[in-house]
Amino acid sequence: MIDLARYQDPLTIQRVLNTSRTIAIVGLSGNELRASNFVGYYAKRHGYRVFPVNPRESAILGEPSYPTLQDVPEPVDIVNVFRAPDALPDIAREAAAIGAGALWCQFGVINEEGARIAEEGGLSVIMDRCLKVEHARYLGRMHWLGFNTQRITSVRSALQ
Repeated sequence: MIDLARYQDPLTIQRVLNTSRTIAIVGLSGNELRASNFVGYYAKRHGYRVFPVNPRESAILGEPSYPTLQDVPEPVDIVNVFRAPDALPDIAREAAAIGAGALWCQFGVINEEGARIAEEGGLSVIMDRCLKVEHARYLGRMHWLGFNTQRITSVRSALQ
């Protein structure tokens, strides 16, 4: 069984967000109603250079879309994954091959083999966390609200 807490360390998340400038989003959709599109839009608005990686699209969010990580023409700090968990080992191999700094797996993208491959390739791994939510928690508008709670909710506890 995978120990998700290992891949959700707040200090690792903050370091990755604070030291990164480029994000390749694997599985970024051109559909504005998809979570990947919203995360990509948010990242661009907050100063990150976003590289869509989707072989089915020619351009997303005003950026050319690349079929694979190897096709991205610039160094990548974060590989953000919006794909099924079984695709993660191959994506982790590609991320290590291009020298990415971190493999960020969105909610539900959990694969122990993929995490192991990325770590062996020298990448920091964040798993089952949303880049947009974590950025907002630590660097954005929710800076103190939800800080280190490991969850965001509008439901008040019974003690309040």
